[in-house]
Amino acid sequence: MKAMDRNTRRWSMGLLATTMLTAVAAPAAAQTASGTTLDEVVITAQKRSENLQDVPISVQALGTERLDELQVSDMTDFARFLPNVTIQTGAPGFSNIYMRGVASGENSNHSGPLPSVGVYLDEQPVTTITGPLDVHVYDIARVEVLAGPQGTLYGASSQAGTIRIITNKPSPSGFSAAYDLEVNRVSHGDIGYAAEGYVNQPLSDRAAVRLVAWARHDGGYIDNVEATRTYPTGPVTIDNADLAEDDYNEVDVYGARAALRIDLDDNWAITPSLNMQRTEADGGFNYDPQRGDLKVARFRPERLDDKWFQAAMTIEGAVANLDLVYAGAYMKRWQDSETDYSDYAFFYDTLLGYGEYWLDNAGNPHDISQYIQAKDAFTKQSHEFRVSTPADQRLRVTAGAFYQRQSHNIQQRYKIDDLADATEVPGWPDTIWLTKQLRIDRDYAVFGDATFEVTDQLSVTGGIRFFKSKNSLEGFFGFGTGYSSGTGVGGCFGPPIVEGGPCTNVDKVTEDEGHTYRLNAQYKFDDDRMVYVTYSTGYRPGGINRRGTLPPYEADYLKNLEFGWKTTWLDNRLRWNGALYSEKWDDFQFSFLGANGLTEIRNAGKAKMKGVETDISWLVADGFTLTGSAAYTDAELDEDYIPDPSEPPEALKGASLPVTPKFKANLSARYEWDMMDGTAHVQASLVHQGSAWPDLRSSDRAVVGKMPSYTTFDLSAGLSPGSWRVEAYVKNLLDEEGQQDRFVQCASSVCSQVYIVPIRPRTIGLRFGQSF
Repeated sequence: MKAMDRNTRRWSMGLLATTMLTAVAAPAAAQTASGTTLDEVVITAQKRSENLQDVPISVQALGTERLDELQVSDMTDFARFLPNVTIQTGAPGFSNIYMRGVASGENSNHSGPLPSVGVYLDEQPVTTITGPLDVHVYDIARVEVLAGPQGTLYGASSQAGTIRIITNKPSPSGFSAAYDLEVNRVSHGDIGYAAEGYVNQPLSDRAAVRLVAWARHDGGYIDNVEATRTYPTGPVTIDNADLAEDDYNEVDVYGARAALRIDLDDNWAITPSLNMQRTEADGGFNYDPQRGDLKVARFRPERLDDKWFQAAMTIEGAVANLDLVYAGAYMKRWQDSETDYSDYAFFYDTLLGYGEYWLDNAGNPHDISQYIQAKDAFTKQSHEFRVSTPADQRLRVTAGAFYQRQSHNIQQRYKIDDLADATEVPGWPDTIWLTKQLRIDRDYAVFGDATFEVTDQLSVTGGIRFFKSKNSLEGFFGFGTGYSSGTGVGGCFGPPIVEGGPCTNVDKVTEDEGHTYRLNAQYKFDDDRMVYVTYSTGYRPGGINRRGTLPPYEADYLKNLEFGWKTTWLDNRLRWNGALYSEKWDDFQFSFLGANGLTEIRNAGKAKMKGVETDISWLVADGFTLTGSAAYTDAELDEDYIPDPSEPPEALKGASLPVTPKFKANLSARYEWDMMDGTAHVQASLVHQGSAWPDLRSSDRAVVGKMPSYTTFDLSAGLSPGSWRVEAYVKNLLDEEGQQDRFVQCASSVCSQVYIVPIRPRTIGLRFGQSF
């Protein structure tokens, strides 16, 4: 009966949604164009301001108004409307981003590969090993998504593509300000709310300051239910009665941004800025399907505190007819987290009797629930200097130099309360395993990009980037000698070189150098239609395997052949862009849990990707706009994956690569009309994502299963008379049970308990704002 009620409710809501969408479209049919056209979209994807329709690369841009219309507040929100982008996330601040199927399903260990998609906040790359900064989206000029290798202009972590989050800059042209308030309720969960605002204040004719602030609370929707667990050694039975709580995965995000612009004269300007944000989350963001929808049983507290700040400065100027830009930034990030890891203890005790090694000081079995306390400290500084020739010349050149240094100070304690002193890592009470390491990644590069207009219709572009990388990992990882005589402390070869470590058992460096390049030809049929063809390459540096018996993993490379088009029709009322591509990924890096649950990184062989992506904007009639985009991605192994020649393949040639669905699409319909001396609107958005495997290996797929396809539907309606505005919205109207990830807590051959990371359930909200 419960399932029938739920299905009936879905059908009823679906009928209501269809009726509302029909109501949106019907009056629009009676409207006339009245000479109205689509707005021009200006982007800086090629590090100079250009009309989107003139840029011969696959780019999607979501501007300020579009982000606001879609109720976007974070990276997960805007990724829904980017069909060539897939996000795999476990919690706020722990997201992996993939583009065009370039994904291996890696476990994102702190010693693992760098990301394959670069994320930029203005001019600085803000990707870290645990994921990019999850910047709150408010007062953002636009989000630009550059598909395919962008290694020529953007470097190592832009192997598969680049996402640029570009903030609104101070303007001395006049005062402006706004604030927005929101309250919402998530189905099966709690209440959320938000307050955001900005002020743009001119200081003189040549200077202005822009101040932005935000605070947001997201209500939880995962229930930590009461449960017991029995460890066979003993046996010992525990319960979580003191931790059981409904809607326990609440999130608080608050931050601020300040920017100053000073026009020193007609040729030179300086823009310093400071961004900061803190995210505090309680609980976990996955559930156990065996206990029911959105329910889990955790036996240890779970939490996250993610803080970061970024100080940046951009200097722009002109010397003769050359444009010069210096962009420098320093970013610091701290993550403090605690995670239940009791599945590891339970399954290893159940299958292998490990509980007999984890006794108390009296030699008795006890509660051996493991949990992880982690402290990660990141720093990143980047500097880029570039020079560009005039954009109106037949020959246009951009050249520059880039330096980046990022460090990751890693502390992870795998703990068991009341652990025998003899079993602990020396100096770390109750700690069975300790990671105390320092990782440093350095990148050096020079680059150049030149475009020559052969004729008024044909232009060619060539770009190249010469790079050098140096990556190091040093410190300690492992057990105490009371648990293992050959690893951890038993494998140390020197005194500690990372503060807090008991000794040193890893001290490795790997270096690499090479180049990437791009060749492009663009042909304009007229001012409204053009096609292009591109051949480009991307790369990721190699790195360190901390296990001494494994060699460093090598750099991997991506080769891309792409044909695209940018077209405008119906007197600039219809815009249709797209691209066809074929990519080859050689020696791709793959990180996974190997023997004894220790991460290994190997070069897994070859893969290939091919697909098509397209987007459309159509001003059907005055006030009525259709906007949509779609991508079909066919990504698969091009040879068997055989990590050990003495063992059978772990994945076969032709196996689809994980994470990315074959098909992803979205469509929005928006109708606006005059009302109460202002504007009213209604909008409907549909997002579909196909099924995908979360992991590459056949054995893991058999245990973890496949993420099913899902479709979500959003509605909104609002009124903006005068300077104020009000809007009501529903996200995920039909309460679709989509999945972002599926995983087990240790090697799938041992841990068989599968957890699901769901998309956010239906959320109903009300927003109010005012502009000055």
